Amino acid sequence: MTAGLVLVHGGAGTNAADLHEAAVAGTRRAASLGLGRLIELGDREDACVEAAIAAVRSLEDDPAFNAGRGACMTSLGQFEVDAGIMRSRDRQSGAVASVHELADACELARAVMERSKHALLVGDGARRFAEACGVGRFGRELVWTEKAEQRYEQARLGQTSIDNRADTVGAIALDRRGQLCALGSTGGVLLKLPGRVGDTPLIGAGFYADATLGAALGTGVGEAIMGRVGCYELLRRAAAGVGIQAAAEQLCQEIHRDTGAAVGFIAVGPDGSVGMAHCSAHMSWALAREGVEVVGALTVGPAPSMPG
Repeated sequence: MTAGLVLVHGGAGTNAADLHEAAVAGTRRAASLGLGRLIELGDREDACVEAAIAAVRSLEDDPAFNAGRGACMTSLGQFEVDAGIMRSRDRQSGAVASVHELADACELARAVMERSKHALLVGDGARRFAEACGVGRFGRELVWTEKAEQRYEQARLGQTSIDNRADTVGAIALDRRGQLCALGSTGGVLLKLPGRVGDTPLIGAGFYADATLGAALGTGVGEAIMGRVGCYELLRRAAAGVGIQAAAEQLCQEIHRDTGAAVGFIAVGPDGSVGMAHCSAHMSWALAREGVEVVGALTVGPAPSMPG
């Protein structure tokens, strides 16, 4: 029987100095909650899905991150969130994009995967689906924070850079059956045009999970990751013999070299091997394994190696 693990990230980019400690604490907490859910469910099918949801819901509720509560504002001062989920056992996926004022986008993405015939729903259609299913917590008061408002005003007035800010949260869970789930959620990029969608809800680019390849999540500037179909490319390289850590490092370095964009990946192989790399100022992450103390940090670029 496989030993379970949960690997999470809190976004590749630039974290404000006053959020460093909160980012480390938040990712560690999320990984611990995800692993606790894995242990609770034992060898139940789709335990990996439940664990990934538990981890990402914790991150979405944490205002230190750009997802759910504390998400970035658009150029119009609104909130539009995205999320994507995929499980390895049957490669089923679900995603939502450009959904207004949604605090738990990961739950709605899961509903698309499990309760619809589709893989991606957007905007008002996604909200109507949520209402029909009784899923999702909507309301500006659930996603607005003073931090988000302040950053929006500073960026709008040109007082701070909007490039390469830390974004996106995500979790990969491997359960005792050896099944994997990859799940990402994001508030997008600060001052984005209304309707802009990045890599997070796009299968193959922002997330991917497959029984033979493993699972991966992307973070950073979505447009740069989308152009390389980043998560699928990482797993394809790892399976070809490069190794999952080396594949993550190579891809980060190539994308950053070609675009200058902040970028990061986390990945888990079907054998439980893990990889994490980024080319950005910061990236917070945590890893929780059964029987092992949780590890995690906010690392400084360009591409630190992941501990086993």
